[in-house]
Amino acid sequence: MLALLCGGQGNLSSRTFDLIADEAAAEPIFVAAKAYLGYDPRELVLTRDADELSTNHISQILTVTAALAIHACIADVLPKPIAVAGYSVGEMAAWSIAGIWRAEEALRLTDIRGRIMESVAEPDGRLGYVRGLDQGTLECLVAKHRCEIAIANPNLLFVVGGTERDVAELCDEATAQGAARTGLLAVKIASHTAQLEQACGPFQQTLGSSAHSAIASNRILLAGGDGERIFSATDAMAKLARQVARPIDWTATLQAVAELGAERVLDLGPGSALADMMRTFVPSIRCYSADGFRTLGGLRNWIASE
Repeated sequence: MLALLCGGQGNLSSRTFDLIADEAAAEPIFVAAKAYLGYDPRELVLTRDADELSTNHISQILTVTAALAIHACIADVLPKPIAVAGYSVGEMAAWSIAGIWRAEEALRLTDIRGRIMESVAEPDGRLGYVRGLDQGTLECLVAKHRCEIAIANPNLLFVVGGTERDVAELCDEATAQGAARTGLLAVKIASHTAQLEQACGPFQQTLGSSAHSAIASNRILLAGGDGERIFSATDAMAKLARQVARPIDWTATLQAVAELGAERVLDLGPGSALADMMRTFVPSIRCYSADGFRTLGGLRNWIASE
């Protein structure tokens, strides 16, 4: 089985759309995204600096656009069935790939998601990361520094959220206590923490009124927050809405992918972080990122090779 993983914010670059920038299959995705960005996404990543690309609303739309554009260019060669899961805002793309939303609807909902989150977030929110401390030690530090664990990844890699000052101070103390690496992430909002609790209700209402379909018969959709299999989009919408203010257990999601019997994983991006995580977490699974291919033809041939 092939599993598709849709990435989260923080991995955008000027090369994000290089692989499929001129592909006809991706053009409707770029057109739909332009309606919410005000600019062609291919132009944005080439002309805007890192600070502007990391703006929450822009970053969320570009991130989902990247995964959906790649999917549009490989959909006709995907095997059946496939599993799909999304990391943070990547869940918006994953639900679309699973057949619940058309790509245009997924981008519309992502636009609303980003705006709702910005409307309730504290102005100095930030995410950071800590690698190499056990969770118990880290939990003591986040409590001390008024932060929260936002995402638990494999191999003792945690994302933490709070105000930028608190996250920075937490990272400094984590380094002093033996963390292998720490630092601030480009995400300038405390996603998956209680700071965004007020976003859950409005976003759930938005999801409930969306134009959606049943999960496609050849798709297995896993919740990015805990790896639980989703059988009914309607039943899972409340959980998806709450995800913006709840911690994500991405380790559990990758474990669920492995337990499904996935033999190959393709990280749709942007970036290759999810493929790297899965490669170290379950070395027996062959993991690649779309960004790692020099040509779309090479990517399509790899997908179709087995």
